[in-house]
Amino acid sequence: MTPLITLLTGLGTGLALIVAIGAQNAHVLRVGIQACPGTVLPVVAVCALSDAVLITAGVLGVGALVQALPSLMEAIRLLGAGFLLAYGLLALRRVLRPGTLTAADAPVGPARGGAVATALVLTWLNPHVYLDTVVLLGSLANQQDGDLRWWWAIGAVTGSFVWFAALGGAARLLRPLFARPGAWRVLDLLVAALMLTLGVTLALGT
Repeated sequence: MTPLITLLTGLGTGLALIVAIGAQNAHVLRVGIQACPGTVLPVVAVCALSDAVLITAGVLGVGALVQALPSLMEAIRLLGAGFLLAYGLLALRRVLRPGTLTAADAPVGPARGGAVATALVLTWLNPHVYLDTVVLLGSLANQQDGDLRWWWAIGAVTGSFVWFAALGGAARLLRPLFARPGAWRVLDLLVAALMLTLGVTLALGT
């Protein structure tokens, strides 16, 4: 297999995992729609760079270490479940108070730090991220011969950067729709349902 084909295979596999609806994607989408000045790019960078670090760790063999530390994964699972449940309840609260959810009311300034911190938590306190990126993608990369594993990893990392950049940028197209409070209610209802479901799933260990 040539380096180019290997890279494209990694790109496709990485996209197949990342594009699935999840907490990270929902957060990036909401931040992109809010259009907080200087916030979208840092959030996208945090998500993509985190994936790059995790995929690289998997290629270097950290996946075996992750699987050998069930107590660490259990702690991450419980912390992640608590955060997702809290995030979901906050989204549900916004649904019940739609009067504050106009595009003009989107927070600025301090929201940047909170949005970046949330992206970090949604990434690093999600045990599924470790299984998908470190264990699964790392294992698939290491099935390639010699240095081809790094071409495969570059493809997977590129997929992450492309996806999050596209998601954050495409959210701008939805801003006219979200000039109406009712649209925010629908989005936050979907976010609340997603976060609460993921939180309960993690809490139950399923």
